[in-house]
Amino acid sequence: MSRGAGVAESSVDHSASSEEKDCPSPNLNTSKDSKSGEDSGSESGSESDSDNEEPKPEKTNGELGESPTEGASAQAKEWEDKELPTGHFNSESIKIEPHCEHCNAENKHNEQVTPRRLSGGQFLMKVDMEGVYECTETGLIFEVNGKVDIKYCILSWSKYADLVVKPWAVGGPLFDVKCDPACLTSIQFPHSLCLGRHDANMTFRVLHIKNSEASLECTVDHSATHVKWHVSSLSPVGPVIQSEETLYHHGAVILYKVIDHNPSLSFRVYVATNNESFIKDISKSVKHSSKKFMKIDKPPVCHKLLQNGKKYRLVSEPEADITPEEIEFVDGSLLKLKSYIEVYLEQPVEFKLLLVEMDSEEIVWKAKLRECDWVQRDQSQNISKSSTGGNRRRKMNITLPEEEVYDKRMKQVDTSAGAETLLTDAQLITLAGKLGKEWIKIAIVNLDLDISDIDAIREKKEDVTISKFRMLQKWKEKEQSNATVRNLYNCLKNVSAEVQEVLEGFL
Repeated sequence: MSRGAGVAESSVDHSASSEEKDCPSPNLNTSKDSKSGEDSGSESGSESDSDNEEPKPEKTNGELGESPTEGASAQAKEWEDKELPTGHFNSESIKIEPHCEHCNAENKHNEQVTPRRLSGGQFLMKVDMEGVYECTETGLIFEVNGKVDIKYCILSWSKYADLVVKPWAVGGPLFDVKCDPACLTSIQFPHSLCLGRHDANMTFRVLHIKNSEASLECTVDHSATHVKWHVSSLSPVGPVIQSEETLYHHGAVILYKVIDHNPSLSFRVYVATNNESFIKDISKSVKHSSKKFMKIDKPPVCHKLLQNGKKYRLVSEPEADITPEEIEFVDGSLLKLKSYIEVYLEQPVEFKLLLVEMDSEEIVWKAKLRECDWVQRDQSQNISKSSTGGNRRRKMNITLPEEEVYDKRMKQVDTSAGAETLLTDAQLITLAGKLGKEWIKIAIVNLDLDISDIDAIREKKEDVTISKFRMLQKWKEKEQSNATVRNLYNCLKNVSAEVQEVLEGFL
């Protein structure tokens, strides 16, 4: 890590006194005059996000007056009771890696941990010993001094827009972290800026929100990807930055298609900072719109950095109706209304989208959209399935046992009915043959099996395919009436494409 501006060159043990000397007054002016609330919707369509789903900050177990050990243990049990099935994972929350060699080179030495997903968009990371652990879903890095359970979630900056006072600006996602503070030494927050070699005149702080008020707390250090902070107490916290130079943002372009009965195509295109708070706000905005949308899965990362105040235009090949024709980029993290560009085509044809920086005419982002990107199964929309999709299904059926192909032909069930059918042993053995070397990880992370179940299977020292089959059988026993094709498909949707193809064949 490179030292942040204004932080004394001292060891970690002596950083507290140095930070007190270098930091400004910890309390922020919360005057509404400082609110960054200009509505950029004058240039584009916008949708108000819904904030009522976000978990409310709770008092953290382990604070003064409580027994940290008993409190943390009781809360951990409560979290586990609310754990969601793996199939409920929301792909929107997956961390988007920036397309930047400088930034991606950092923090590769930390131990990567995949957290459990709880209700309300919350995560639970359980670690057994002292160390430094990085969350694979959010990019948060925790330094702990012993065994601890850490619960955390992503919050919206727009709720706290009044507390971010100029010249400070949002530097990355906002988080609410809960655990025994005595066990948590430091947190490293991911930031969405590309510092390159121009961070000499930049100052990072952590905005710490307590009871609807905020204070600026000094950072220990910062790197190309993270801002490190010594834990003082736990409540909503996130990085902010003050800079004398232009801020360069890692950008993301996120696509949604309107679902309706019209043969025409209508899309929303969001240009955002690569900031999970911002991206979560977009997802909520779309979810609570009066229209129905589906997310189009295209590489979101911009290949050129975005700058505040720069103008960009979206280009379609062949030509489409695009509103607005150009936008001025701003970091909209603090805005309740998230700007977007509307793209409309009268006929459902393949087309390319390009985001172009107007000054340089350089392409910042591009994608090709095909019919298979928006055609959905199990829907009655006025869109026919492509012939390539039919060929794909026929090819998959060949790999299935003959009796299953016969059953499918005889019953002529549709995909929605087949989705609720209980899995057979024949299907499980077919699927077992497609699972790779990571089947043990899949069993624990995706199917929520206990390690004791896996150990019992491995002790039999059977053929590896049979071991995988017994693992799937164990999941089927646990799920009982929920051991359907659809449920297993949801659990394994992030596994290999080959596994997904087999399950789609079952559907």
